[in-house]
Amino acid sequence: MGSDMNDQLVNDRQPDDGAAASATIPTRRLWFEVAGSGVAWFALGFADIVITWRACVHEEQFGGPSAHPGARVLYVAMWIVLFGLAVLAGWMSVRSWRSLAQTTDLLRSEGRERKEFMSQAGFFISLTLGIGIVWLCLPILILEMCARTR
Repeated sequence: MGSDMNDQLVNDRQPDDGAAASATIPTRRLWFEVAGSGVAWFALGFADIVITWRACVHEEQFGGPSAHPGARVLYVAMWIVLFGLAVLAGWMSVRSWRSLAQTTDLLRSEGRERKEFMSQAGFFISLTLGIGIVWLCLPILILEMCARTR
């Protein structure tokens, strides 16, 4: 009689919401949340170097003091796309973290399991590198493209 009661209690248990959410979040998504902003930040820095180098060397060879306006448009377009990628990674991280975490209070949250930790880390990485991406683009909006490399 006692073992039948224990079996019934074990079978009646519902899975934890965090465990159910953890099973539904794919590992590839978590890696995108963590690495997406870093890749966007690196790609924008690399694009900044290549676009500025090509635009300024080309114009200075022909005696022009500044770069072609198309280079600035290309750089701003790349900035918009890559900043959008960082925002998407951060937004996905917040959604994953809220579904995995036992508490949604940011100051009291702890990444106890790997997936919860990766989601929380992805949020903080996206936040800091997103600010870095904004700071990386500000000079191109204020200064001439070739003046900032001198």
